[in-house]
Amino acid sequence: MDIKEIQSLIKFVAKSGASEVKLETEDIKITIRTGPSGMGSETTYAQQVPMPAQQVTAPAQPAPTSAAPANEADKQESEDTRYITIKSPIIGTFYRKPSPDKPAFVEVGDTIAKGDVLCVIEAMKLFNDIESEVTGKIVKVLVEDSSPVEFDQPLFLVDPS
Repeated sequence: MDIKEIQSLIKFVAKSGASEVKLETEDIKITIRTGPSGMGSETTYAQQVPMPAQQVTAPAQPAPTSAAPANEADKQESEDTRYITIKSPIIGTFYRKPSPDKPAFVEVGDTIAKGDVLCVIEAMKLFNDIESEVTGKIVKVLVEDSSPVEFDQPLFLVDPS
């Protein structure tokens, strides 16, 4: 299972409304947990684990959802479409501050300009400043401080107006 398949699975679980899905095969174990409706994915773990050949678990099926949460998710999705998503250009560890004793680069509600440093991503012991490519206002920070991030993972929502 490659990263694209895992990302597709995460998106499917988030849209389905299921709170948790576990998938185990001979060489991989994945658990995807989502928060309350509209909160998005809370935690995603994917790891290689050695498992005995005779122990194979079928993937969990997402729970059926009612029409009300789907409408609420559509409403949230339509609100998010007016925002610009700033995504991670690299794989690494996301830091909101330049150092532990300094304030965060940006907070929700801050106005940013093109070229402003938004965060730092550490990759292979190198700290890379992630700069804004847009001007606007930070609406939401989508990643916790000191969390691992993947390539193209959403980091911030920005209102360009």
